[in-house]
Amino acid sequence: MRKQRIIGIVIIIIIVLAILGINNRSIFNDDKQVIQDKQQIKQENLTIDEKVDQIVASMSQTEKLGQMVMIGIQGTKVDDDSLYMLNQYHMGGVILFDRNMESPEQVKQLTSDLQAQSNEKVPLFIGIDEEGGDVVRMAEKLTPAPSQKEIGATGDIEQAKTWAIKTAKSLKDMGINVNFAPVADVGSNDKRSYSTDANTVIDFVRAATKGYQQENIIYSLKHFPGIGKGKVDSHIDSSSIDVAKEVLMTEDILPFKTIIDESDPNDYFILVSHLKYLALDEEYPASLSSKIMTDLLRNKLGYKGIIITDDMEMGAVANHNDFRSIGVNAVKAGADIVLVCHEYKHQQEVYLGLLDAVNSGEISQERIDESVKRIIKVKLLHLYQWYNLA
Repeated sequence: MRKQRIIGIVIIIIIVLAILGINNRSIFNDDKQVIQDKQQIKQENLTIDEKVDQIVASMSQTEKLGQMVMIGIQGTKVDDDSLYMLNQYHMGGVILFDRNMESPEQVKQLTSDLQAQSNEKVPLFIGIDEEGGDVVRMAEKLTPAPSQKEIGATGDIEQAKTWAIKTAKSLKDMGINVNFAPVADVGSNDKRSYSTDANTVIDFVRAATKGYQQENIIYSLKHFPGIGKGKVDSHIDSSSIDVAKEVLMTEDILPFKTIIDESDPNDYFILVSHLKYLALDEEYPASLSSKIMTDLLRNKLGYKGIIITDDMEMGAVANHNDFRSIGVNAVKAGADIVLVCHEYKHQQEVYLGLLDAVNSGEISQERIDESVKRIIKVKLLHLYQWYNLA
C-alpha cells in the first residue's frame, strides 16, 4: 500500500514537472526566437541593405507598425504597464523625461531593462531632449550644457561641438542613443536657437552634429521647417507663420538644407513641427502636411533619413484631431515615426489607428515597409554595436 502511494506521488510530480516544462517553453519561446534571429543576422555575410530586407521580411505587421511609434513611459522602472506597451504593441522607441530619471545609475538600469525586455528583433531607440539651457533632464545630477543662445553668443563655434561631445558621452553612459538636439531654428523667441542669423546657426549646428557623430549618438534636427518666427507655443495651441516661401527657404529652412546636403542621412532624424506655414501649406500643420514632409523635405531637399513628428499630445495638434486619425494622417503625409510622449491611452489609439488603416488599405504595405526599412537601417548602423550584434 505504501509502495503504491509513493508511486502515485512520483507520477503526480512527473506530470506537474511536465506541465511546467511546457509552460516554460511557451513563455520563453519568443525570447529564444529573438536571440536566434539576431544571431543569424550577425553571422550572415550580407550587405547592410540585405540585412535590412531580411529583418523587415521576418517581421509581422504588428511588429512593423510598432517600429513607427515612439512613446513615453511612466515611472523609473520597467513595470507591468510599460512592459505591456512594449510587448503587446512592439513599440520601437522610448523617450525619457524627468519622471523617469532619478540618477545616472538608475537611468542606466532602466535603459538596460527596457532593451532586455522589449523582445524585438532590433534594439529600441531610447531618446531624450537634452538641448541645454532650459530644456534639460535631471539637471541636478548632470552637468547640462548652456543654452544654444548662450553658446552662440560666445562666437566660438567649437563650443557647440565640445558640448555635443560632453552631452553625447553622458547620454551613452546611461544607455540613451538618441538626443533630440540640436535646435536648427533661426531666431527663436527663447534661448533655444544659436542665433537670429541663418549662416551663424548653420555654423553652430554643423559643429554640434560633428560632435554627436564622433560619439555615435543619433541626433535630431528640429523643428522643421523652423519655428523661429512662431508667436504661439505649440505645446498650447496651433499657430501660423505667414511669410513668403522665399523667406522660409533662404532663412528658416537653410540650416536644415545645409546639413542634409553635407551629412549622412542615417546619422540623424529630422523632427517636424506642428506649426502651419501658409506659404507651404494653407491647410495642414507641418507634421500632418504631405506638401511639407514629402514634397519639400523628402523630394525637393532630398532628405533620405527618418522623419519624426513632434509630440502628438501637444495642443497645436491634439486640440484639433483625435488620436486614432492623427498618426494615420502623419504617416500618410510622410512621417516615419509618430512621437506620443505621455499617455498610454493616446499611444494605444495612435497604434490601433495605424493598424486599422493598414488593414483597410488606407495606408499601403509599401508605404509601411518604406518607413520601417529606414528605421531598421539606422538601428543596424548605430545600435547593434552597442549590444554586440553588429
